Order: sequence, then C-alpha cells, then structure tokens
Amino acid sequence: MMSCLRAVNVRKLYHAGRPDETCALDQVSVTIDAGEVVVLAGPSGSGKTTLLSLLGCMARPTSGEVFLGERSVGRLQEHFLARLRREHFGFVFQQYQLLGGLSVLDNVMLPLYPAGMALSKIRLRAEELLDRFELRDKKHKTIAQLSGGEQQRVAISRALIADPKVLIADEPTAHLDQELAGRLLAHLAELKAEGKTILIASHDPSVINAGLIDRQVLLRHGQLETGER
Repeated sequence: MMSCLRAVNVRKLYHAGRPDETCALDQVSVTIDAGEVVVLAGPSGSGKTTLLSLLGCMARPTSGEVFLGERSVGRLQEHFLARLRREHFGFVFQQYQLLGGLSVLDNVMLPLYPAGMALSKIRLRAEELLDRFELRDKKHKTIAQLSGGEQQRVAISRALIADPKVLIADEPTAHLDQELAGRLLAHLAELKAEGKTILIASHDPSVINAGLIDRQVLLRHGQLETGER
C-alpha cells in the first residue's frame, strides 16, 4: 500500500533555548498508508496532538522530516503549507473552531472561497454535505443555535467540503455523549469505505477500540511506545 503521510525521526521543541523549553516529541517515526484509519493514542501530554499537527502540515518539526506522499514538507514556507492543507486535508478540531457569527451554510462553504470556485458550485457542494449529515434544515441557523452534536456534524461537513484525501480529527468525541460518539464513528466508517485516509488523536476507549480503526499508534512522554495494535 502506498504511504500517504510519514514522519521520520521528528522532534518538536517548544520555547527552544529558554528555561521553559519543552520537548513534545522526541525521535518519533510513523507511516500512515493511504486508506488507513489510524488512531494516535496516549494520555494527555503524550504528544499525540503535536504529532497530528506535524502530519497535517499545521506545524513544522524542530528536527526530522515529514513527508506527504514522497514530498518532504517539513521545511516548506507557510504559504506552501497553507496550500497543501487546503488541497489535501480536512480538519475536525477538538473545539470545532466554527465561526459563531456565520450561518451553518457559510461555515461549511468557507474553506473553498480561496480556491476561486464559482459560488454556486461551492453552495451546491455544501448543501450536499448538509443533506448527508442531516443538517439541511439548519443551514440558515447560527452556530450558537445548534446542539453539540449538530456542531460536530457541521465541523465534519466543513472538513469535507474540498473533498480532501486525508481527514484529521483531534479528540472528536471529547464533547459528545455515548450515543453521539457512536453516530460519529458510523460517519467515519462510511468515509473509510469511500477510501478516505483518517488520522485521529484520542484517548477515548470507544474510539481506540472501534471496529473501523486499522492501527493504533501509542505515545507516552513524547515517544513512540508501540506502532501496531
């Protein structure tokens, strides 16, 4: 299977050279194959969100290499990284990061505005996703008018608007009850069946042990403890 994302001996320091220097990741190597669903697991502070950020081109490693396919991306300038994020990744953040002053429809459409696509096509794509996630009747509501589960589905719709190859989710069940978490996992299973590569950071046992997970990468104290489940 072709590798999709790869980190090679990555190290990530925060506040390097200062008294409060922190090593979030130390010599971590991991490969994510195309079409895999991989969960980065470990306790709080283990480095899983940092590794998620590096693999998703949201941050650069202090040392080591990050590859998207066969291309090394860890040293690219920010405007190149922004383009890669827009073209290859969809992100579901732990706090959703939806814009409260905009409607549901506008939140979902937002990532495609920089692509220069016709507004009518962006709207059609957004409405198709809202239909898929049973949100069509909420499209003109503001984010504050939605429940937590509805906000989660808006976040997933927004992440999928550009039809990314890779979906990245940071603690996606953190604000969901058991029933809503189960619905989320069902949606992710559908995306897996469509061939999406999915990378999840979570310490939730219902996610880690879900049937759609192909592999678990366990981190502890910024180091890789095991690469296979």
